[in-house]
Amino acid sequence: MSDSSIPLNPVELWRPKDVSNTAMEDFRRIVNKKFNLKLANYEDLRKWSVDNIPEFWASVWNYTKIIHSVAYDQVLESKPMEEIPGWFIGARLNFAENLLWCRDPNKVALISSGENRPYQTLSYLQLYNAVRRVASSLRKLGLRPGDRVAAYISNCAEAVIAMLAAASIGCVWASTSPDFGISGVLDRISQINPKVLFSVNAVVYNGKTHEHLTKVKTVAEKLDEIGLQKVIVIPFVETASMDIREIPGAMSWNELLSMADENEELYFEQLPFDHPLFALFSSGTTGKPKCITHRAGGLLLQFKKEHMLHGGLTPDDVFFYYTTTGWMMWNWLVGGLSVGCTVVLYDGSPFIPGPSILWELADALRITVFGVSAKYIQSLQDVEYIPKARHNLESIRVVLSTGSPLNPESFDFVYEAIKKDIVLGSITGGTDICSLFAGYNVTLPVYRGEIQCRCLGMAVEAWIGQDKPIYGQSGDLVCTKPFPCMPIFFWNDSNNSKYRAAYFDNYTSTWYHGDFVWINPKTGGVVVLGRSDSTLNPGGVRFGSAEIYNVVDGFKEIEDSLVIGQKMGDDERVVLFVKMAEGLYLRDELVERLKKKIREQLSPRHVPAVILAIKQIPYTVNGKKVEVAVKRIISGEKVIPSGTLVNPESLDQFYNIPQLKL
Repeated sequence: MSDSSIPLNPVELWRPKDVSNTAMEDFRRIVNKKFNLKLANYEDLRKWSVDNIPEFWASVWNYTKIIHSVAYDQVLESKPMEEIPGWFIGARLNFAENLLWCRDPNKVALISSGENRPYQTLSYLQLYNAVRRVASSLRKLGLRPGDRVAAYISNCAEAVIAMLAAASIGCVWASTSPDFGISGVLDRISQINPKVLFSVNAVVYNGKTHEHLTKVKTVAEKLDEIGLQKVIVIPFVETASMDIREIPGAMSWNELLSMADENEELYFEQLPFDHPLFALFSSGTTGKPKCITHRAGGLLLQFKKEHMLHGGLTPDDVFFYYTTTGWMMWNWLVGGLSVGCTVVLYDGSPFIPGPSILWELADALRITVFGVSAKYIQSLQDVEYIPKARHNLESIRVVLSTGSPLNPESFDFVYEAIKKDIVLGSITGGTDICSLFAGYNVTLPVYRGEIQCRCLGMAVEAWIGQDKPIYGQSGDLVCTKPFPCMPIFFWNDSNNSKYRAAYFDNYTSTWYHGDFVWINPKTGGVVVLGRSDSTLNPGGVRFGSAEIYNVVDGFKEIEDSLVIGQKMGDDERVVLFVKMAEGLYLRDELVERLKKKIREQLSPRHVPAVILAIKQIPYTVNGKKVEVAVKRIISGEKVIPSGTLVNPESLDQFYNIPQLKL
């Protein structure tokens, strides 16, 4: 979307009837009373929240009833943002305890389902007891606070149980999904030297069973060299093999459970607010993916704020998001347990056996908050599937969308083809914060093509140049003040140099997020125009070029390569350019081998749609491949070569390529 297509006259698609009983309004009234204020609406509250950071977050702590054993002495350290200030100094708490406060045997905590899988239900008491048993066994395996637990795992109840058990001990959790290839997994979880790896025996996707133990064996053998002690294999697909004898240190899920002391209570290790909880991974544009480590208290407080205040989530809600364990939305979804609602997990294709599958799930489970990607909504449009014509959908009150910007036509589609009386929450944040910068708000109208608001406590602005907030024009998304879900550190970054380079090199003492946005001065809504960098993003799944380069470099026939994303309407396809070794030509057989290897080593989403041979790869003087300029050229722009290019003439070959004409 360019500035010329930004809606100057916003079109209202939905407006709430009565917001007086919402948590957001209740919170506003409490803030007014406590601080003797007259905040009249959400925008007043938002401005107050970013002008009074310590007071706001202390109010969220109190309102959301954070369970803690020791109170805090100070909300926020007095440090510049780039020095990563500490939060809620002196407090002691446990993330898992705050997700397992409900022990009701009659209240459903988790419902898991998937392709060819019946619904499996766990009450909050059953979930608590399952976590208790796994935590007991993990302690017997020697796990202690700060140890790392990794998972190469499906979106199943066992994944949630294992994560909560690890968190109860104070371990750091990192997960990847089974569609990642071996190198993609090792590039990520080898960075944290895990002691325990959870996995599954097989997965079902697109109607087919895919054996997983071969990949697990290779991953385990590599991790064994750096301290892996145990591999726990879940019999996720009952009809698939569970022969784990060749996997070093392997044991079954049931064997793990049998180790538990049945009389042992679940002990929640009381830890500082800033204790590391999750290790998430960047897309890997310039090398190995960055290992972004998040603090337990920061994510807990942020999840509570977003789910309770922005989303109005209550224990009566049934919360679903279509995700894998390799996407931050899985962590965000599971955070819904903190409000005592029912969380729904689904593993498999969202279109097998047909586009009705997730909507059947919504009706059967009476889902109230239904989350998917923008690409999923676009796919429904492409096949002209009208959910409201085939399904009841009475229970749904919120539809959430993320992964890529939701275009205005998709806004129309949701209200015309799904349901008129819902909140359409387009949300944006990212792995870097494992939460939202801008998102939904059940107390505000929905305008066509816009994210409803900047979130409370997040000092988000659009900037052009140094220290220049702007309104009504597009600019870089920045956050000008500290927030508790800033990562606590990057793994293997002892002096925080990579951390500062990622977020603070562009603006002084101000977080630069890498998105290009427009903030509507009339509505307060946000439009995301795209990424400021060259990360690839097909189907809303972000990843970096370095991952593909690492695979292509293994082909002796190819001397060098360049990969970029080409916009196709509201989506993007991966285009791979290769410079062949002397005397060789790019033939169909090599193209197919390239695609197969990329699919096996990384994932199906990494596979290039187009592979073309070129004569030379453009480079800068400091040895970096020039991706952004090439991306602009194939998008139809005329690019003036930068003075930093070693071979500026190389850009000429990317103009007017017939195979890239759309």
